[in-house]
Amino acid sequence: MKQTPSHRPRRPTRLLPPRLPALVGAVAAVPTAAAISVVALDLIKRRDRKQRQAPRPGTFQAQAEESQLSIYTDGASLYDDMIAAIDSAQHSIFMETYIWKNDEVGQRFIDAFNAAAHRGVKTYVIYDGFANLVVPSAFYRQLNDSVHVFRLPAVGRKVWKGPLRYTGMNHSKVLVVDDSIGFVGGYNIGSLFAREWRDTHLREVGPAAWGLRQTIARKWNEDRTADEQIPWVPPTSWDPTVRVAANLPVDLVYPIRNMYLKAIERSQHHVWISTPYFIPDQQILRALKRAAERGVDVKVMVPKDSNHVLGDWVSRGFYGQMLDSGITILLYAASMMHSKTATIDGEWSTVGTANIDRLSLSFNYESNVEIIDPGFAAEMEKVFHSDAEHCEVVDPRRWRDRNPMARATEFALIPFRPVL
Repeated sequence: MKQTPSHRPRRPTRLLPPRLPALVGAVAAVPTAAAISVVALDLIKRRDRKQRQAPRPGTFQAQAEESQLSIYTDGASLYDDMIAAIDSAQHSIFMETYIWKNDEVGQRFIDAFNAAAHRGVKTYVIYDGFANLVVPSAFYRQLNDSVHVFRLPAVGRKVWKGPLRYTGMNHSKVLVVDDSIGFVGGYNIGSLFAREWRDTHLREVGPAAWGLRQTIARKWNEDRTADEQIPWVPPTSWDPTVRVAANLPVDLVYPIRNMYLKAIERSQHHVWISTPYFIPDQQILRALKRAAERGVDVKVMVPKDSNHVLGDWVSRGFYGQMLDSGITILLYAASMMHSKTATIDGEWSTVGTANIDRLSLSFNYESNVEIIDPGFAAEMEKVFHSDAEHCEVVDPRRWRDRNPMARATEFALIPFRPVL
């Protein structure tokens, strides 16, 4: 008798192998355990690590067409000049920062902003909520009602509205005064950064200040009514020699990565990069390797021990490929090195806030200035040579013979590359 469809035997339901969930959990636990181990070991080492005063190569000056440029390598000098610019402001101040410590340096900026707003200067301030979770909110409440303040929230953003547009942190450090003076670079606000971190900041007096102003205005104006927005002003130059490249997650715009790629691909003689966290994507890494393989002198300077030990270990996972391609790796040993700079072929340079890592190039708000000028590049090379005197060069042979446990740890931490 032929079976009707209702009487056909059921196929057995396929189930996952009973051990598969446990296997997946075990695999996922490996990088987590490795991360916990390196962080715990670093905490133990920090107990005996002495605080070190950062070297200060000095302040360097250059002129690029309409732009007067100052390169700061000393936080105290930078903060003095930033406060002086705020104190002399006539009509507008725009500032954004990542970390803003509640110490004597942070208080100087609070007082300067309050004084400027009191005398009628329009003052706008943006700071990152996540980076300042440990800072009491009472510190920022000292800013008077005349100061317009936006704390980019750590949580509670409109992620449902656009996940990529609302995930980036405000990692930019920018100050613009009277639409004509702009500061940008790696320095956060705090006495620690002036004393113990080797960092680089740029002051530009000229047309690039407009671009820096726009990076703040675009962020501020999102979802604000017309009367709350920062008004648009025309640029003083359509195509300046000193240009601003700004990552704006709110617009899904990330030009800094492409800026680096184009510059590295054009290199013929040398590529010198300083970055505190080197966790490149494959395109950036490939561009650097190809440059080195065609005879370009590629040097990448990173801290020997940064303030993020997990990032250090993930970064080391790239060293083998880099060394095999002929890239020189310099480990800055004098202090924490936080500079985000590059100079190429004595022509092209950049100073800014973006690290060579996934967070900076693909997620965060960042601001870099791009300068195509031999005179400025010459000053940047002086800074690089000065920093190189405090570096250890990674020896390829010794690196290949390093401890097998170190190799295993680097391999285990590969899953963290996309999120650091």
